[in-house]
Amino acid sequence: MNNSELAEQIAAGHDLSKADARKVVDAVFAAITDAAAAGTEVSISGFGKFKVKDSPAREGRNPATGAAMTIAASRKLGFSPAKAVKDKLNG
Repeated sequence: MNNSELAEQIAAGHDLSKADARKVVDAVFAAITDAAAAGTEVSISGFGKFKVKDSPAREGRNPATGAAMTIAASRKLGFSPAKAVKDKLNG
């Protein structure tokens, strides 16, 4: 499911135009992205938590040449589903 399909499903279920539903979907994802960029954990009740994790710099190998290289430190966005989501996925 992509953003447009999600917006269509929301529009159909809540008497909104597709354009308005798309604006809502985009605003929700923008808010999550902004909070994550600020390092804030985003917890959505009944769905799960988005949390920023720091990945330190490390040594790696270039798979093509085998040469050693340094992989830069980075920040990653992790997701932990809520119990209700896990239960629904696993029957």
